[in-house]
Amino acid sequence: MVPFVYRCTVCGGRFERDRVRYLCPECGKAYHPGMPLSGVLTAEFDHERIRRKFRRAKPDWNLFCAVEPEFHPPYAMAPTPFARSAALGEAFGVPDVWIKNDGLNPSGSLKDRASFLVVAEAIRLGERTIVTASTGNAASSLAAVCAAAGRRAVIFVPKSAPKAKLAQMLLHGAQVVPVDGTYDDAFRLSLDYTARYGGLNRNTAYHPLTIEGKKTVGLEIWQQNGGRAPSVVVVPTGDGVILAGVHKAFLDLRDAGLIERLPRLVCAQAERSSAIHDYIVTGHYRDAVSPSTVADSISVSVPSNAHLARAAVLQSHGCSVTVSDEEILAAQRTLAAASGVFAEPAAAAAVAALARLRDGRLLAADDQVVVLVTGHGLKDVDAALRGVEMPAAIPPTARGLDSVAERLAEKGVPA
Repeated sequence: MVPFVYRCTVCGGRFERDRVRYLCPECGKAYHPGMPLSGVLTAEFDHERIRRKFRRAKPDWNLFCAVEPEFHPPYAMAPTPFARSAALGEAFGVPDVWIKNDGLNPSGSLKDRASFLVVAEAIRLGERTIVTASTGNAASSLAAVCAAAGRRAVIFVPKSAPKAKLAQMLLHGAQVVPVDGTYDDAFRLSLDYTARYGGLNRNTAYHPLTIEGKKTVGLEIWQQNGGRAPSVVVVPTGDGVILAGVHKAFLDLRDAGLIERLPRLVCAQAERSSAIHDYIVTGHYRDAVSPSTVADSISVSVPSNAHLARAAVLQSHGCSVTVSDEEILAAQRTLAAASGVFAEPAAAAAVAALARLRDGRLLAADDQVVVLVTGHGLKDVDAALRGVEMPAAIPPTARGLDSVAERLAEKGVPA
């Protein structure tokens, strides 16, 4: 058995793993749909045990994992690419930029990390059905992991979700329930469903293992970075769980004696969906009034993990920025052209944030800055096409070839 307990992030109460499933039994009573979660739990490990057993040369990441490996589903998770991009850094005037490309997880997004661990927990508990609400990525990842594990996924999703994500869910055999409403409506309905009909609810932050799953991206960054914490990690932020997960990774590494300092976390939000940003900046929480943005994966009125996300940024001495839809689409094009990485708009928000960090003088010249790319661009091709113009077709003749050379010459490119 993994030696850990759940700790409430509000009252500090500690609970054995099978005594609780979702929120703190006391602090969670304050929660009702339409507000950020209260009483979110995190897994607290025996860090002294990890210190004794962990070996840098041959790391055993099961020491940091809240579900035993015998319950892990047969899903092809593997470390995602981590590399420096000099061209991207040059484009934004930031000398040392690195890309952690989680768009190359099996279902195309970072959300596989949370789905993998929650499905592992369902296997441990003998639950056959896993339920979630999602704008798309969490749903498509849950559908994929459930397909691999022989479990049933029941998914509540806003009917406006991108078709590519809906196609993933359906092809993986999930029971998809489009909701004529917002993500927040879908979140509420999914909670009602599990309360009435059972199953394990995967909702982000509501189930504490979503934070634990997402923390693995931070553990990978540390390992791929030579056992060092970067200076800054820029995180595209919607409900705040990825932000909290990255923070949890480096807290665990610090408490296990593997790093001395935490990276500064940057919360990157869309201007029209900025509830967590506003909370960080003002200290007062308020919902995003009209969270309509091209970055659908980070579009949310009531971010479930607002409190823990704000704490993560403040504890890491980080900051928060917002970017416009125009900046997001421009950053998506720049990232693709400079690095060969095709990111969905939500992930490109983190790239767009580089300009705000540079202009606000929020970075030091020697900062190593990691941009977390959370989803692949093929998740939402329609959004990508808003920022580009498809060239006219050429005739299949020599004159057609000449026109290609002429186009290149106009752009200053030799034929």
